[in-house]
Parts: sequence; C-alpha cells; structure tokens
Amino acid sequence: MSQTTVWVSRETKERLAGMKRYPRETFDDVIRRLMNTAEDEEPLSAEAIRGIEESLEDIKAGRLYTLEEARAELQAVWDTE
Repeated sequence: MSQTTVWVSRETKERLAGMKRYPRETFDDVIRRLMNTAEDEEPLSAEAIRGIEESLEDIKAGRLYTLEEARAELQAVWDTE
C-alpha cells in the first residue's frame, strides 16, 4: 500500500488520537472507520425523496404549524373523543 502525508491541525490530530480503539490503531484505521460510519449504505428511495421535496414546498409556502398550534389541535381532537 502506498503512503502519503496529510496535514491536519494539532487539534484534529489530538481528536483522532482520542478516537483510537486501541493504542496501536493507526490514524488510517481511525479515518477509514469514520468514513465508513459517515457513508449511508442505503440511499433514499424515490418515495422518500418526493416526501422530502413536498415537505420543503410546504415549509416555503408557510403550510406548517407551530408546536403550540399542533398541541392545541391534537388536544381538541382528544377532548372530543
């Protein structure tokens, strides 16, 4: 395996060192583990993407409730049951 030098701040190096699972774990292993954790192996479905897009449109159009409004509406429904 070839190697290269990567410049990071002292703070970043200290944080990476603190993430080692065992003393002899290499920084390469730590970085690879972090990258694997950050990757989403299951992409969003087309349906989920449509739902997100619709929600963003609702927000932009002002079709939303405050927490207080949602609570009041739910409380009104519960009180009538």
